Amino acid sequence: MKRLIRLLIGVMVPAFMVAGLAVQPAAAQDKAKETKKEVKKDAKAAKGKAAIKELFQNDKVRVVEATFKPGDEAPNAARPFRVIRPLKGGTLTRIFADGKTEKVVFKTGEVKVLEADKVPYIPKNEGKSDIVLYLVFLKEPKK
Repeated sequence: MKRLIRLLIGVMVPAFMVAGLAVQPAAAQDKAKETKKEVKKDAKAAKGKAAIKELFQNDKVRVVEATFKPGDEAPNAARPFRVIRPLKGGTLTRIFADGKTEKVVFKTGEVKVLEADKVPYIPKNEGKSDIVLYLVFLKEPKK
């Protein structure tokens, strides 16, 4: 009887360990798929509008990732002091209320520091490829 119990334990324990090792990567893959779906859902934007994904925010800074597909534009606004690092470069056209336009070239990996804008404008991707920007906006101190 003891031999039978030892045999069962000797076979069952390794079998459960192997089964556990096989299931763990599959569970991790499912979790990774769910995370990717959540990121895609967060980054979706209305057609023609840039996808703005907030990464971090506190009382001093706001950090976002903006994705401009060809033809996409962001809302008309004057932007505060900011640091921009293109993850995928390209050219954005700034469209001002008076009809004036200005092209701004973003090279992948280059860091740009831009002062606060005095005049609002609409940034638009008129190119043929996506532009992805990592932006850090500096907030005004509360008075």
